[in-house]
Amino acid sequence: MSKLVPPHGGKGLVCCLLEGAALEEEKKKAAGLKQIEISSRAKGDLIMMGIGGFSPLNGFMNKADWKSVCEKMTLADGTFWPVPVTLDISAEDAKGLNAGDEVALVRKGEIMATLKGEEGYEMTEADKKWECELVFKGEGPDSEKFWEVAPNDHPGVKMVLAQKEYNLAGTVKVLSQGEFPEKFPGVAHFHTMRVAQPAAKYYNTKFLRDLCDIWDLRGSGITNMHGSTGDIVLLGTQTPQLEEVFHDLTHKLNVDLGGSGSNLRTPEACLGQSRCEYACYNTQDMCYQLTQDYQDELHRPAFPYKFKFKFDGCPNGCVCAMARSDFAVVGTWKDDIKIDQDAVKAYVGGEFKPNAGAHAGRDWGKFDIQAEVVDRCPSKCMSWDGSKLSIKTADCVRCMHCINTMPRALHIGDERGASILVGAKAPVVDGAQMGSLLVPFISCEAPYTEIKEVIEKIWDWWMEEGKNRERVGETMKRLSFQKLLEVTDTEAAPYHVTAPRSNPYIFFKEEEVPGGWNRDLAEFRKRHQR
Repeated sequence: MSKLVPPHGGKGLVCCLLEGAALEEEKKKAAGLKQIEISSRAKGDLIMMGIGGFSPLNGFMNKADWKSVCEKMTLADGTFWPVPVTLDISAEDAKGLNAGDEVALVRKGEIMATLKGEEGYEMTEADKKWECELVFKGEGPDSEKFWEVAPNDHPGVKMVLAQKEYNLAGTVKVLSQGEFPEKFPGVAHFHTMRVAQPAAKYYNTKFLRDLCDIWDLRGSGITNMHGSTGDIVLLGTQTPQLEEVFHDLTHKLNVDLGGSGSNLRTPEACLGQSRCEYACYNTQDMCYQLTQDYQDELHRPAFPYKFKFKFDGCPNGCVCAMARSDFAVVGTWKDDIKIDQDAVKAYVGGEFKPNAGAHAGRDWGKFDIQAEVVDRCPSKCMSWDGSKLSIKTADCVRCMHCINTMPRALHIGDERGASILVGAKAPVVDGAQMGSLLVPFISCEAPYTEIKEVIEKIWDWWMEEGKNRERVGETMKRLSFQKLLEVTDTEAAPYHVTAPRSNPYIFFKEEEVPGGWNRDLAEFRKRHQR
């Protein structure tokens, strides 16, 4: 329990929405206060403060908090917070307001909240631009291009630039949730919670019963086992129950919440060496260790967008790591595939059923090793002379097809480790992207120091260069795979090539050229006579 990151900045759930007698009393007081018309953005922020969605915030940010959030993603007191939450008002509305004054915040005739003023501060056009550059990553070498496009096409930038001349800071008392309770009756405060699954999704029945008992008591009783990331998803509960559910999960079941938002999502692993003879490393242990090591990244959304780990023990990819994760660790081997020639002949002779008998109920005809194994090899590294099966290891891409077809005859090698692929994502709308091979082979021994070094180099680069809501694979595409090689100190290799070059020119950096740019041409030509 000591390693768990405290929720809501460690300050508990802060709900600013009044109820009952307190609500009625504040409404009466609000009717006599100065009224300030607010934007739709401010209305949305007030609703989030009301239901506790912005905990630990209890109002709009002062200048020190706003500046600190833009620069460091923390409030002035060090509490993590990724985006500014400010209330813009006109110069006319700001006139005559003093610290301690109370005002009513109104949206289209409805009083949404009251605010006790703490500070008013001017927002110049330069201030707005500065906020956009820091929050939406509009500074740096691409700044000029950013400002050509963003004012018209980036919704966040457009909203910031449209803000009025002043910001008003202060604590709020929220009086309304707008039209949402009536528009969506019974769904107000309807929260979904993710629960971290154990590595490889091993459960006992008691755990599942206890989990369902908690959710029957505290929530809707509806679950999703599992989401695409692997989490247990608990669908639907109200705000007052959130802390109760979190307490019961951590104290009674000893299980943490899953990752959600622009952070590290809950890592996921296949069964690995617990059941699978093809697992090239201990996927469960690596998944557990990295989950523990990166608890802070799981619960504090500091990334440009979400980041997923997945651990496949072999290229069969039972958790789809190379297609569905930003950082995929896929088991592989360096030496020869082990061949039992007698077992190969047994498959050819019909003694053993191919595919471990998976399709034995259908009459596919006599097993044809040439058509079903050799000709299906993607790298054409196999040959069959009628009595002996040969594999050219240097050309083998470890696709597992031959092993899966003849599991009693073929087996993975002994020099085992993993490949690392980076940048996969599987969204429906803007198109899927497979992971790109970064590290062809790496050892997978605890405490996994080498793998952590690669992860943290990628994070340092991505958090500096990634745009808001940009996956690491998209940053790679925008800034080039070559840049990823540079930041991870990885030497380029033929394994990294996905397609032949179309550009005949190769550009070198000065430090890559012996002697740099300033060379004695006469000496050079002595060594390179025409």
